[in-house]
Amino acid sequence: MTTTLVLWDIDHTLISIGSLSGEIYRRTFEQVTGQSIRELADMTGATDLAIITATLQLHGIDPTRELVTEFACQLGDTFDACSADVAARGHAMPGSHAALHALAAHDTVHQSVLTGNAAPIARCKLAAFHMDGLLDLEVGAYGMDDIARPPMVALARHRMQDVRGITTDAAHTVLVGDTPKDVQAGHEGGARVVAVATGSSTTADLRAAGAELVLDDLTDTDAVVRAVLDVSGP
Repeated sequence: MTTTLVLWDIDHTLISIGSLSGEIYRRTFEQVTGQSIRELADMTGATDLAIITATLQLHGIDPTRELVTEFACQLGDTFDACSADVAARGHAMPGSHAALHALAAHDTVHQSVLTGNAAPIARCKLAAFHMDGLLDLEVGAYGMDDIARPPMVALARHRMQDVRGITTDAAHTVLVGDTPKDVQAGHEGGARVVAVATGSSTTADLRAAGAELVLDDLTDTDAVVRAVLDVSGP
């Protein structure tokens, strides 16, 4: 039987840390550039590579590879330094732990992440809520891998094959996320999508974006498991 690769978005799908991400971004911008930040690029559904690049451009700063890399490294270091704040100010989304545990009980399911967060930030956030051990983070796709999300789907499949020796296909790749950009990533990148209206997007928004299935949230564990297994191929 073919393995189903489940790729979870993190922010507002599995966890939320409120305004803390924006605060850390602003602090990091000023540390790296020596300038006061006037505007932070839209973070909704975006990758860290895209957010860093756009934020620098908004301030007339050339986003060279070296500067973007320095920004990303400092961002990761600042998140690590603020790990206690992440845990104290954030929370796991209702039902997320139960959903991860329930899917892990299926031998044909392999769970990882497809996230806009750079890898160190993703690990920091997930560890704060004891989710890092429930996901195979070595095969995930992260926010510094590409400026856009769609190519990250195939990247995660390739990593699963390279790291774990497990091969799957688009019909057995399921992306779980909370924004139309997650839906777009799945459809353009080669995955089916289970969308959850736990962020700023409504169920109507997510249906209009074309998600195969939309859930209000993750609180009905059986419904989440059925959703993931039903939208994956036979």
